[in-house]
Amino acid sequence: MTSPRTFQVQALSRVEGEGALYVKLEGDRVQHVELNIYEPPRFFESFLRGREIHEVPDITARICGICPVAYQMSACHALEKALGIQLTPEIHTLRRLLYCGEWIESHTLHMHLLHAPDFLGYESGISMAADHKEVVQRGLRLKKIGNRVVETLGGRAIHPINVTVGGFYRAPRRRELQALAADLDWGLQAAIQTLHLVASFDFPDFEQDYQSVSLHHPDQYPMNQGQVVSSSGLAIPAEEYEQHFQERQVKHSTALHSVLLPEEINYLVGPLARINNCFDQLSPTAKREAERCKIEWPLRNNFKSIVARALEVIHAYEEAVQIVKTYHGQPSACRVPFQPREGSGCHATEAPRGLLYHRYRIGDDGLIQEAKIVPPTSQNQGQIEEDLRNFVPQVTQLDDDQATRKCEHMIRNYDPCISCSTHFLELTIER
Repeated sequence: MTSPRTFQVQALSRVEGEGALYVKLEGDRVQHVELNIYEPPRFFESFLRGREIHEVPDITARICGICPVAYQMSACHALEKALGIQLTPEIHTLRRLLYCGEWIESHTLHMHLLHAPDFLGYESGISMAADHKEVVQRGLRLKKIGNRVVETLGGRAIHPINVTVGGFYRAPRRRELQALAADLDWGLQAAIQTLHLVASFDFPDFEQDYQSVSLHHPDQYPMNQGQVVSSSGLAIPAEEYEQHFQERQVKHSTALHSVLLPEEINYLVGPLARINNCFDQLSPTAKREAERCKIEWPLRNNFKSIVARALEVIHAYEEAVQIVKTYHGQPSACRVPFQPREGSGCHATEAPRGLLYHRYRIGDDGLIQEAKIVPPTSQNQGQIEEDLRNFVPQVTQLDDDQATRKCEHMIRNYDPCISCSTHFLELTIER
């Protein structure tokens, strides 16, 4: 009998969180795969109980340092539904600009410093910078511009403090947004360069039949609004999300897994799923450049998710340019007032990593009685395991170090946001 093989790295770099991967093989056939997430639960849903409504956006922002806007937006929209708040078109537009800033921040960081090293053969973005200084510098500047957008709208770049239920505590002045215009124009051209760079990478042959799930809106690329749709034809309002999707605890992970009902199948969320479902809603420049790259959509190779992220960066920059250049001043009311009342509401938005669902119930005392949050990475967990199950046979002939790196690369395709703490992966193959 062949001895078990153990692939181990002391720190799984370029993802967020602690995890281990266990694979059992019989010959070359994969018998079992477990992506073990073993860091402690964070209990944010419990923290929110008994809190006042205005506290929720600031608390949920702390769930993630990279995509706090997504948590704030989902929370605000869900609570606004519970309270019967009708937002003005100006507030909707400013929220999209804020979301553009977060997508730019997150996607450009992942592409240039976390994911590109896998394709170019480097251990990190820092080591890659020695040979590709211009690429790394371009990525850092692209991200910095996203930071400025979030800071201008949100009050600061990390964990924004200007977002509130009903709108914003303070609307930006015209000159503040106009000051972003030159950098946004540069960023749009730089994002196009980035797309053509990443589209030229040598991608593994790994076609999968993904069930792509995202928001879809007939008039705009999905961020804050739209129905929940799937590539198999599902189209529902957020209010029906829990009738079609179910979170489950698995014994080998503290991260919940989500399945699509009634078949109880894994599904894909994130930039690849969004473009698969919403290609026609991309900005004109993003669609033009996608066609120039000669990549056919829908795309079923998740190693090419870096191309989807690059296209979304182009879209985010182009939409941000349009909003900034047409903004004429403060909206008539930057915040819609409300009185706390009993009610419930749910909503889904598109975080950089995919669909993010929030549901809240407000008691008759005006305090939060119940909260449910379904982040993108928990929705992708089952699909990550399925991808690994199908991918591992391609790497078992490699030595331990090479096979481990390939499996890490597969996981990094998803840019998983497990947490922002120590990273660890151990891969054991039992034959």
